[in-house]
Amino acid sequence: MNFSRRTFLKASSAALVAPAIPACSGADVVPATGIPVSPFDEDSTAEAVTEGIDLSGKIAVVTGCNSGIGFETMRVLALRGAYVIGTGRTLEKAQEACARVKGVTTPVQLELADFDSIVACAESIRSLNSPIDMLICNAGLRGGEREVVNGVEKHLAVNHLGHFLLVNRLLERLYLAWQGRVVVVSSRAAYRGAPEEGILFDDLKMLGDWDVGTAYGHSKLANALFSFELARLLKGTRITSNSLHPGVISTNIVRDESAVVRYGFSLLTKVSGKTVEQGAATSCYVATSPLLGSTSGEYFEDCNAVTVTGTGHMHDREQASRLWLTSAELTKDYLVTHKRPDWNEFRNGIRGTSESAAEIQ
Repeated sequence: MNFSRRTFLKASSAALVAPAIPACSGADVVPATGIPVSPFDEDSTAEAVTEGIDLSGKIAVVTGCNSGIGFETMRVLALRGAYVIGTGRTLEKAQEACARVKGVTTPVQLELADFDSIVACAESIRSLNSPIDMLICNAGLRGGEREVVNGVEKHLAVNHLGHFLLVNRLLERLYLAWQGRVVVVSSRAAYRGAPEEGILFDDLKMLGDWDVGTAYGHSKLANALFSFELARLLKGTRITSNSLHPGVISTNIVRDESAVVRYGFSLLTKVSGKTVEQGAATSCYVATSPLLGSTSGEYFEDCNAVTVTGTGHMHDREQASRLWLTSAELTKDYLVTHKRPDWNEFRNGIRGTSESAAEIQ
């Protein structure tokens, strides 16, 4: 059997990162039914999928803006005219990233492992007293040692629970948008690397068998199920919620892995992965496409909605509902209760006095 250099490199790099990349499961991916098919694919870039879209007057929040697809997402949304609020684990990192973007941006600190930091971030954004049109839950963690944070395994705490609380604290701002969109960056690891039984409700600390790949896949499944349940709960509103897989991309998400894994992952992405510009495409497409104004509760890959069949729990309504209730219990001291807005109190999406509201009726 003859092997080309490309085939050899791909096989070699895949072997190097085998412990870090989840193995393929028995799941199959098919196009979702009833969802508009986009003209874009795995080679499309974030600039290409937003070409011709004017986001002037729109406000977007992008978590994890300081590098990788988070930075590219922020850059392209700002390029198209959106006012982008970019978050980073430190204010300095967020400031540095925003300073490199052409357009209007505001840096905010957000440490997703710290509930108090999430509340402070949300209150800072809410103080703008303006609608949020796009909330892109992009920040993520992978790697390091086993650790328990906020009562659960750290990947679940950062990747899922932190964003669960952030969305809750900002939901009122999304109600006020003409068409608010929540975009959750999940991963194929959600159905390729998560535990066979799905969410480990009886072992959220993952005190049993633990490895980085399974912990990461577990948290990414939680991302997808969170978005799925959020869409159900928001049915009948103008807010949509969708999740997505950005692609295999060489970013600093594997910064906490071993040197061998980091090298192998970098090699693999060079051979068969996406560029950062391509990796941000699906996030930007789901956040901005006019085709998706009423699309909610879907999972996207390569700029198109897909359904995962076979094994896995990507569309498991029971687990999604149970995860929501469990997440609410874990964050109950920090959650706020929402009522549908009284539109008489708002003018162009901005809260005013009842007198000023009466003047414009």
